[in-house]
Amino acid sequence: MHGMRDRDSFDALTAIAAVLADMAAIWLGQMAAVWIRFDSGWIPLRFTREAGLYGRYAIAAAATIVIYLAVFQLLKLYTRPQSGSFAGRIPRLVRACLFGGAGALVCSGLLKNDDGYSFLSNAAILVSMATVTLLVLLERALMFRAEIWASRHVKPCHRTLVLGANEDAASFIRAIARDPRMRMEIVSIVPVAGETPAPGIPSDLIATMPWGTGNEEQGTGSRVQGTGNEEQGTRNEEHGTWNLDLPPDIDTLVLASHTMPHDDIVRLIVFCEQRLVRFSMIPDLFRMMTSRMEFQMIGRVPLVGVGHWPLDQVWNRVIKRVIDIIGGFVGMLISIPFVVVSAIAIKIESPGPVFYAQERCGRGGRVFRIYKLRTMRTDAESGDHPGWTEQDDPRRTRVGAFLRRWNIDELPQFWNVLKGDMSLVGPRPERPYFVERFTPGIEHYMWRHVSKPGLTGWAQVNGFRGDTSISERVKYDLHYLENWSLAFDFKILVRTLFTYRNAC
Repeated sequence: MHGMRDRDSFDALTAIAAVLADMAAIWLGQMAAVWIRFDSGWIPLRFTREAGLYGRYAIAAAATIVIYLAVFQLLKLYTRPQSGSFAGRIPRLVRACLFGGAGALVCSGLLKNDDGYSFLSNAAILVSMATVTLLVLLERALMFRAEIWASRHVKPCHRTLVLGANEDAASFIRAIARDPRMRMEIVSIVPVAGETPAPGIPSDLIATMPWGTGNEEQGTGSRVQGTGNEEQGTRNEEHGTWNLDLPPDIDTLVLASHTMPHDDIVRLIVFCEQRLVRFSMIPDLFRMMTSRMEFQMIGRVPLVGVGHWPLDQVWNRVIKRVIDIIGGFVGMLISIPFVVVSAIAIKIESPGPVFYAQERCGRGGRVFRIYKLRTMRTDAESGDHPGWTEQDDPRRTRVGAFLRRWNIDELPQFWNVLKGDMSLVGPRPERPYFVERFTPGIEHYMWRHVSKPGLTGWAQVNGFRGDTSISERVKYDLHYLENWSLAFDFKILVRTLFTYRNAC
């Protein structure tokens, strides 16, 4: 019988190592804050520093660690295995440190000394929010790299069979290859009937496992490709279960195909359950992301319709706009030196205007003018229709290629953010010509316009910009709109600083 392997201790050990490293970083961060408050001279003292200060604060800092660890655990920072990038974890780590410091501040306020003052210095605790955050981020960055290194040097503990050889299966295989922390080994990939393996599916892993999902003589169901003893791979109609000869030591089965009938999926789940094989499936994300169904009753009449987006709520839009105003103002101030230097370089290299204005579609399809630093020749769009930016586009100037490489040409759009045409984060605004072209052919394309477009966005930081797949870009944009939060915006802004893929 195939069975799920006993869990090894690797994940537990990495979680324990993370706890110990966090404890050290939190304690050192608090002690650094004590030094800044009392001995650095950066913050004036209103009284004489007491003797034995560091000893008392060392004990208090050790006790306060419990608060931080509790917050870290609540935010699932010790869940293993981890996945994703370190930049994606920064917002949660910052929140955890700030919440932990706030908890320490509350506890200090509840504990009074004989004179009625707080047991700990409130100023020291406030400073510790910054020092602890800084040290925890540094420590976690090192731990992130250490876990990846360690994961590459231990044996995978999940032998996995992938059922389906479509694009989702290929994406899953690439994700597993990029992230060794998942400890998964793809043993075989089984295509379903009529399925041509997608690019990126390793040919040496494609199995010829014979099994069926229905009455093949009548053409129903979806039969897996393969040769051999077909009786071993048919459904047991009498008992309503599957009879699949799994490869040895398989403990995980991932269903990537979206064509299998619902009843057959249920039988497959039962089959895996009976053999203690972990069952997972890759959902059709595009359908899921656009299936926001909302149920309501009007009198006695039930209505089912498309649900609301998070940014349909007025309060969420107000918060996002406030952040946009603050971020747009700060961004403009910071970007002024870069824009001035870039403008001089543009003028020196080629004649023509420094700035380039272009019509784009915003919220609700409303057309507005977007502003960028000019990166192409003045005759770049002399044809009948707008041209699509390509990798190594020959229309670029040398200065323009540099500006695009480092996203400097986008800096004037902070003005669009302040005006209210754009947001800091959102779907990338497209030109009206392309919107008219894409709307009929790309499913759910116009849903991108339910909110303001953004300087950066979830699609952009995942590499979908320029001459890339529009349908994939729409998937990422809709995922952002359905799952919007301030933390998600912050995560995207952080990742933007380190993302230059497809910046052409």
